[in-house]
Amino acid sequence: MLQVQFIRDNKETVLAGLAKRNFANAATIIEQVLTADENRRATQVELDNTLAESNKLSKEIGGFFKSGEVQKANLLKEKTVQLKEKSKELGENFNDFAEELQTLLYQIPNIPHASVKAGTSEEDNENIFSEGTIPDLGENALPHWELAKKYDIIDFELGNKITGAGFPVYKGKGARLQRALINYFLDKNTKAGYTEVQVPHLVNTESATATGQLPDKDGQMYHSTVDDLYLIPTAEIPITNMFRGNLMQETEFPITVTGYTPCFRREAGSYGAHVRGLNRLHQFDKVEIVRIEHPDNSYNALNEMVEHIKDILRDLKLPYRILRLCGGDTGFTSALTFDFEVFSTAQDRWLEISSASNFESFQANRLKLRFKNKEGKSELAHTLNGSSLALPRVLAGILENYQTADGIKIPDALVPYCGFDIID
Repeated sequence: MLQVQFIRDNKETVLAGLAKRNFANAATIIEQVLTADENRRATQVELDNTLAESNKLSKEIGGFFKSGEVQKANLLKEKTVQLKEKSKELGENFNDFAEELQTLLYQIPNIPHASVKAGTSEEDNENIFSEGTIPDLGENALPHWELAKKYDIIDFELGNKITGAGFPVYKGKGARLQRALINYFLDKNTKAGYTEVQVPHLVNTESATATGQLPDKDGQMYHSTVDDLYLIPTAEIPITNMFRGNLMQETEFPITVTGYTPCFRREAGSYGAHVRGLNRLHQFDKVEIVRIEHPDNSYNALNEMVEHIKDILRDLKLPYRILRLCGGDTGFTSALTFDFEVFSTAQDRWLEISSASNFESFQANRLKLRFKNKEGKSELAHTLNGSSLALPRVLAGILENYQTADGIKIPDALVPYCGFDIID
């Protein structure tokens, strides 16, 4: 979340940033934040003064009792009772104002980076880079869901029987290709300096709130209500929360972590041809990279992440493009996001396969993730994350773009991981 001090000092900048996002009632909620903060601070001052006066009287009472001036002591004791009642009331008021302020701040998204353009939807995103050759598959090219059925490598109907729509069963070479992608991505990431971790697939409310999924995406997450735990929609949540509450030293930067997890998203209201097959699932596999950075280096780090994901896609020889998301399509917690999309030749459409984002200090503020700067003062770190990569649409891209009359060829980089070079 945004820092109140930043909002106070940069009100017009905040409003301009929220306008890029088309954030409704921005002026109203910012005024509510400032009013709640003023009330909180004024109440804190009054509470501090009341407690100070009470402490002062307590010392005076002790002195009167020692000197035998009991009547004066008892008079002051009556006053301290009144002060205690007042301080209790002020404390309750302070907590109410603080809770109101936090509730308001939780509703405000991050301020977009200066390079982010205004826009209302994905149609306004900027195509800033493209690479790779789109293959000419001819008229008989099949979409991946038909290829999956033809070669019996993914069973969508069986997954529907076991659980429901959006939970496919990978079989035979399909399962091995899925596992090969996971291992390949992890190896690429660790060779690039990322430390591999295995993390829980469920998180508590505090963790989901700290990285910004709650309350913003409450309805999109699977919630185990008995234990009040959430199935993760991305490994970003448990990995980033590994550092929640930490006070770091500058010498610890950068922290670079990677991890594989299954991911779970309800995707309520998703219907139609655009979500068919692997295009959109309720359960899917993803390998994530997370970075904790010094604020001075976070945008260099974001560029490094983008280049790293490019390198993976070059290895797989998939045609892809990079979009800089507009304000209206940028995620709630992000200041700047680059989306990677692979071209699905058989579907004749682009499929998002990765997002690389810099959250600046937005997540760190909720996480209370700080470091001591050169002056010895505590300062918020910057957090970043990216998919490297989300598997379903990468797999869809491979199946469709590598199909031939003889079968589906395996990208050269994956053959050592698969143990075969064609699905036939």
